[in-house]
Amino acid sequence: MLILAATPLGNPLDASESLKEAIRNAKFIAAEDSRKFSRLCSDIGVTYNAKIISFFEGNETERLGELTEILKSGSDLLVVTDAGMPGVSDPGYRLVRAAVDNQILVKVIPGPSAVTTALLLSGMPTDRFCFEGFLPLKKGRQSLLKKLATEVRTLIFYESPQRLVKTLEEFCTYFGEDRDCSVSRELTKRFEENYRGTLRECVNYFSSKTIKGEIV
Repeated sequence: MLILAATPLGNPLDASESLKEAIRNAKFIAAEDSRKFSRLCSDIGVTYNAKIISFFEGNETERLGELTEILKSGSDLLVVTDAGMPGVSDPGYRLVRAAVDNQILVKVIPGPSAVTTALLLSGMPTDRFCFEGFLPLKKGRQSLLKKLATEVRTLIFYESPQRLVKTLEEFCTYFGEDRDCSVSRELTKRFEENYRGTLRECVNYFSSKTIKGEIV
């Protein structure tokens, strides 16, 4: 069985009992960062005996065959990322596709997600929304923004602190400076911040400060 488990965004208390049990029982765990995974286990008071396999964006394709063979051999495989749900702007989709193609059972242990957490905090419509993840860095970026300019659903993006202000400036250009915006930073962590305003107000606010952490 392929098991995809959500991990806390920052607060260890958000770890579910199902996640803890899955870690304890696993023989193979594909983790985005082994050091962060070990720290998570320490924070939530769980010990593991599983073989940890590195599985991140940079090696996802080359690891796919090895992980699929583990599943085909009859062993369960637990997949976790540094925070949130595997497969959501993190490795996971291709492995699920391989499991489905090989008629291997797939299970999801639900839990924290930065997408829905930030959406609820934004105060914007939640009945219909569009998750775009990280924008392309170069090729296709402008054409995508032009296409999204007419989108009426709430738009959700991920962004790095280094690129936040530049991206917000581009949003002003393509979406209009008066469009409502909410920026969530360091969700569930000690220095969580949620700033709401127009796009131009968000640009002005974040241009005047040092930005750290993961951003939605």
